[in-house]
Amino acid sequence: MGSQVALEPRGRDSGPVFSGVAPEIIEDTLIHLARENEQYLSELPEQAGCFKETRIVEFIFLLSEKWHLDQSTRYQAVELLERFMIKQVEQMCDDRGSAKGRDQGQRSSWSSVRDQITNTFVLRLVSCVQLASKLSLHYSRVTSDTALTFLQSLKYSYTKQELLESELAVLNTLHFHVNVSTPLAYVELLLEVLGYNGCLLPAKPLHQLCVQLLDFCYLTRDTIYDTLLKIAIENSTPSKLQIAKFLTVKEDFMLLAVGVISTGVFILSPGHWEQVVEHLNCITGITPQSILEFSYAVVRRIVGSTTPEQHGGNCGAKSPEDKIPPQK
Repeated sequence: MGSQVALEPRGRDSGPVFSGVAPEIIEDTLIHLARENEQYLSELPEQAGCFKETRIVEFIFLLSEKWHLDQSTRYQAVELLERFMIKQVEQMCDDRGSAKGRDQGQRSSWSSVRDQITNTFVLRLVSCVQLASKLSLHYSRVTSDTALTFLQSLKYSYTKQELLESELAVLNTLHFHVNVSTPLAYVELLLEVLGYNGCLLPAKPLHQLCVQLLDFCYLTRDTIYDTLLKIAIENSTPSKLQIAKFLTVKEDFMLLAVGVISTGVFILSPGHWEQVVEHLNCITGITPQSILEFSYAVVRRIVGSTTPEQHGGNCGAKSPEDKIPPQK
């Protein structure tokens, strides 16, 4: 592994090609994604979203750009890190709970456990980006040499063996279930379905805009969903119970994809917007009102973001080194 070239090209990709797949395959894939999404939401841990903070997401996005990784890889890396960290924290809580339960009758708090994992957090993040790059069929694969050079630039002294062990730790903790669908897959599939349903949309420009909007939604996640929650409950001060119940909305990839496409059409081709919303409703079962509210929350955030610094976008940073999550 260490003798390989730092970044190995796997070919050039000019972007997705639409209208090139049989309708039967598209239908089966849509059903599969919908079921996968529903299963994930039904098993959602209460800590979901804790590791999708803006600074973490931005760090992964910038690192992916630095290493010339494709669009889907950065989303895959975010989701891998999120799922791995939650499972790791759960395991640590269980271990400490079983060890201390008899004597003290209580488990370590979420915050105390989280403090204990900060010393390896950047290493785990890099490992998740590495694994995500290996799942991609295009662009480049991040080798151990590349990863170690980057970590050394941050003053970490990890070895190749420790890097390998970190990757294995992520794989084992996730039981090797690392090839999960990202919101981008939902967006691209729904764009394909819209095309087959007769929506005459500029596919490639819309796809490019949707990717930008998806980035924006990841980077401004808390603000967008906070607006959406307040719209849903018609109250500016949601209770803890309402916030907890809203978690399934925040983690719904299908809703995110539908909202991104709706917003993209509203910006790029407003004349088609009502037709697209109607089609998205028929395809996914998500109500037009929910689609409208999501688009409103996104557009409101866009309009309210007059500078890159306000929305936490990566326009304001030159490299991932500038966005290192604080370490203790």
